[in-house]
Amino acid sequence: MGAGFLLPFALVVAVFFLIPAVLTVILSLTDVSVVTGLRDFRWVGLENYRRILTDPVAGLVLRNTLLYVGATLTLFNVGLALVLALATAFLPQRWGGFFRAVWLLPRITPSVVYVLMWKYFAAEPPYGVINQVLAALGLPAGGNWLYEHPWPMVIAINGFVGASMGMIIFSAAIQAIPREQLIAAQVDGAGTWALVRRVVLPQLRWPALFVAAYQTLSLLASYEYILLATDGGPGFYTTEVWALYAFHTALSNYFGNAQYGLGAALATVLVVIGLVASLLYLRFFNFRQLTQRPRIEVS
Repeated sequence: MGAGFLLPFALVVAVFFLIPAVLTVILSLTDVSVVTGLRDFRWVGLENYRRILTDPVAGLVLRNTLLYVGATLTLFNVGLALVLALATAFLPQRWGGFFRAVWLLPRITPSVVYVLMWKYFAAEPPYGVINQVLAALGLPAGGNWLYEHPWPMVIAINGFVGASMGMIIFSAAIQAIPREQLIAAQVDGAGTWALVRRVVLPQLRWPALFVAAYQTLSLLASYEYILLATDGGPGFYTTEVWALYAFHTALSNYFGNAQYGLGAALATVLVVIGLVASLLYLRFFNFRQLTQRPRIEVS
């Protein structure tokens, strides 16, 4: 009976995840491209992976990816999300729900509309909202922020979307903390900061693990906001990340030769990076301790 309930889920995972993953690995061992087609391709073994190791652009793209994932995850997806969750948790329930709903707007807004809004914010004077605000404050206004400061803009564009998801997870976890613990800490004289540091934060390890791991994998695999905002530029692969590099190589490059085999190899490397990151998170957060049975049963 249990296996029967799991069968539909297993079929979905197999059809949409496992089979495409296996096909991607197989494709990465060939030189399939627009030029070769499906008739003239050759099996090249690990040649595509050797090309990645010797490609100077791949090293630059890897550094960009680490910067993008690390900064966005730390500042927004976990950092800002936790701050928003804590701030709204101590508001009246109606106001807290209102502000959480407002922060969900970036996530539910279509990607094209969302990035167009940011392009309007970042435009050169007199149109850009950021430059108008700087001028109103008496500060020097610059040019187009997406061209002059691409990384802060790319991180912010992606960060505000990711922060909304983390905020919901952390808010639910905070609301699940028994009120008796909070009241007891307040009776003992704990202020707001002590309450957060001693009572709330220690109970957010599991939500923090989930948010960090999920958002890391999401940032590694996503590229649509960068594609729409800068397309990896300006300049020579300035904001090109690994997923976008794989997309450009396999499906949309400037030379017209879509290299499906090399793009599949890049995607396979990305999957390996994601698996390694997940294992590191499980070890860092002591996954076994988080999931072990409690020593004392409370009835």
